[in-house]
Amino acid sequence: MSSEKLLERKLATAVKLKGGVAVKLTSPSFNGLPDRLILMPEGRVCFAEIKTTGQKLRPIQLVVKSMLEKLGFVVWVVDDETSLLNCLNSL
Repeated sequence: MSSEKLLERKLATAVKLKGGVAVKLTSPSFNGLPDRLILMPEGRVCFAEIKTTGQKLRPIQLVVKSMLEKLGFVVWVVDDETSLLNCLNSL
């Protein structure tokens, strides 16, 4: 089982090592945004929602994830080491 805080730290560190940045997203007027906006070299962009192992997305997070995907963005749900590696390998 992995904690959200640990996974988020690992993600941000690994993205930085790959030459990108993992920006922490917060918005008082837009609920359900993923936790991180990942910006990579050559204009590659994706989002990551970090969850403690076993936790599910809230309904508003599912709506926002679907909206972002319909706009053409990739939205990763990172809730364990495997999903973290899958996300990082796609960058």
